[in-house]
Amino acid sequence: MNQAAKKKYRHMDGIGPYDIPLEDYDMSQREPFQNNTFWSFFDRMRQEDPIHYCKDSKFGPFWSVTKFKDIVEVENKPDIYSSEPTIAFLDPNEDFNVPMFIAMDEPKHGVQRRTVQGAVDPRNLAGMESLIRERVCNILDDLPIYETIDWVDKVSIELTGQMLATILDFPQEHRRKLTYWSDVATAVPGPMSIVSSYEESRKILMEECVPAFFNLWQKKKNSPPETSLISMLAHAEETSRMAEENPMEFLGNLILLIVGGNDTTRNSVSGSVLFLNENPKEYDKLRENHGLVNTMVPEIIRYQTPLTHMRRTATKDTILGGKQIHRGDKVILWFVSGNRDEEAIDKPYEFIIDRKNPRYHLSFGFGIHRCMGNRLAEMQLRIVWEEILKRFHKIEVMGEPQRVYSNLIKGYSDLPVRLIPA
Repeated sequence: MNQAAKKKYRHMDGIGPYDIPLEDYDMSQREPFQNNTFWSFFDRMRQEDPIHYCKDSKFGPFWSVTKFKDIVEVENKPDIYSSEPTIAFLDPNEDFNVPMFIAMDEPKHGVQRRTVQGAVDPRNLAGMESLIRERVCNILDDLPIYETIDWVDKVSIELTGQMLATILDFPQEHRRKLTYWSDVATAVPGPMSIVSSYEESRKILMEECVPAFFNLWQKKKNSPPETSLISMLAHAEETSRMAEENPMEFLGNLILLIVGGNDTTRNSVSGSVLFLNENPKEYDKLRENHGLVNTMVPEIIRYQTPLTHMRRTATKDTILGGKQIHRGDKVILWFVSGNRDEEAIDKPYEFIIDRKNPRYHLSFGFGIHRCMGNRLAEMQLRIVWEEILKRFHKIEVMGEPQRVYSNLIKGYSDLPVRLIPA
């Protein structure tokens, strides 16, 4: 391999899955995800080495779990595959460790999860539906016809920002701060990023996000209990002293709630438009039968897979898929690969809006850490498309989407579209 090829290989960019040895794959790199060229690498791993060991990466060695059944096996064994100390590739910084309940094991995980679960229980979701529909209608009715707009900014971010502010009871006039803090929390520092260093990320979160929510926390703590997430945390016995006694854990759970309520839904709202343009026969089916929205929504979430992976850490020596996993090893669950596993999902690379059993996917995780806001995400997507179909014959994609620079968030920073009225 010449020097130019070696330079490309360092970023696995511009090369095919058979241009380098399988043992040298490093799927922690961001470039293949930003360029949407990662799929064939996971295809080869699922076929030839589904439990794959990367011996050298900037994050250290790690195992890649790429098949649906193996991911489910790991998720169902939280005593062997721990969520602590983090769900990310990067180990926690001793000077900036932000615990969050998604990165905790039992019993603490269950206690904190149950505290806020009520905000998205069926009763509260039923009460939110009319509000979501009202906001969707307002957003869609304000869009210009036949003009090229950025769907990500005008619709995806706007809708999820409004709903996240409602769930947190954060001031609506400052809702774009939530999107900004979410982007800061998940950003990879560099010239293409909104932050130049992790120190800058820390500074923004500690000096902007934490004080804003601490003030909100104090207000909610001194008011009668409500169904907003901050109020629930402030009034629950197990978490009522979190903000004062453990501000880093407070920040960690804020980041979890903001990212979970923002990035995942907004990227599925954006992806849905792209997928229907890429599959015009499916768009035709939808126009002919609006009832297909109900099965299309989980198919969108599977096909998008907004979070590419989660990390677990082995608590003991064990065997997975015939491979020896050692205590302390990083184990990466590639949901984005499991959702394209031919052995688990029929025609996984096809976007099929009337797919049978469309909720059989890994986008919300599995087991005790399954996304607690999954029904809210589905409801927002359903209402968006119910209202789109009333107004527009087509949302036409006018150019290539710009994808985010991340190996975790599978999302879009820009999607130019034009609205064709019904």
